[in-house]
Amino acid sequence: MRNLRMRTCSRIRHALTAHTSMNNRFSAVLTALLAAALFGAATPLAKTLLGSLSPFLVAGLFYLGSGIGLGCAILIQRTRRTNSERTHESRMQAAEVPWLLGAIAAGGIAGPAFLMFGLSSTPAATSSLLLNLEGVLTAVIAWVVFRENVDLQVFLGMMAIVAGGVLLSWHPGATAVPVGAWLIVCACLCWAIDNNLTRKISTNDAMVIACLKGLVAGSVNLTIALILGAHLPSVATVAAAMATGFAGYGVSLVLFVVALRNLGTARTGAYFSVAPLFGVALSLMIWPEAPSIFFWLAAVLMALGVWLHIRERHEHLHTHRPLTHNHRHRHDEHHQHEHSFAYSGDEPHTHAHVHLPITHAHAHFPDIHHRHTH
Repeated sequence: MRNLRMRTCSRIRHALTAHTSMNNRFSAVLTALLAAALFGAATPLAKTLLGSLSPFLVAGLFYLGSGIGLGCAILIQRTRRTNSERTHESRMQAAEVPWLLGAIAAGGIAGPAFLMFGLSSTPAATSSLLLNLEGVLTAVIAWVVFRENVDLQVFLGMMAIVAGGVLLSWHPGATAVPVGAWLIVCACLCWAIDNNLTRKISTNDAMVIACLKGLVAGSVNLTIALILGAHLPSVATVAAAMATGFAGYGVSLVLFVVALRNLGTARTGAYFSVAPLFGVALSLMIWPEAPSIFFWLAAVLMALGVWLHIRERHEHLHTHRPLTHNHRHRHDEHHQHEHSFAYSGDEPHTHAHVHLPITHAHAHFPDIHHRHTH
């Protein structure tokens, strides 16, 4: 009887763990897709709001809107926190600062610069096709350099999403690839590096990471624009541009960092690659016209890729090494620890905590707790 009770309890715990894992999976996927939707929507909105402004000026206003908007949100958020929450909030460690600086330099400064110079001598159709390389390069770096796990189903899903992106931006007859195309490839490589470096600091406050990126990238791009002779537009246009940047770059990046934390780099990059689909869909609503066959084929391919990723079940016996970090968490299977302070029982909460070694088997993603080798 005792053995029966133990087996029953074990099955119940396993079922609860599987249920929680499934809920976390869909929540993380939706977070990544929402990030993609906001980023994709920024492109047609920018076209309606900004007209023919300097590309560097557009980038600067977008990034500054992101950084300033998130900075205000952080200040409001912190005024509402209790003293206990302020004491135990996540703070970036000194060892993580180089990862942040590298991500800002690659994705916020070098990437936009390469893109702007590349766009000046590259046809729009070719540029759109080349920008699909970001998702591929992100995954390759994650798999090859950072040893993030990949199986056939995830690989095929990634290829389906990329193929959809190629179809979405394909213009028959536009085959010329000028020298500027290599600059766009460099921009994609910079953003791929940015995505992988950001994963290293994704346990920290996503709003702080996105805010710092926005302020630095915005200041640099705006300075370049003004040096090159650009002039600021009307106050209304500046406000509209910064508001678009806050949603399409700021909030989107916050969600992207949260998805990185829970899904890993390659999978988050794959979901984010569907952003052009949202952009085209919004464009069709703003400028109504019958979608081409390429749009529908792209939608099917991207839906297939997302479906392949969602149905992934990566499960095996694995060992967690000792780990100390600080992030928002609940006391689930991976967070069984004591508290060195008066704990009120509220969940989720944030504080520095230690993970002791544990060996078990369950379905998981390469999230912040599952960065083990295979």
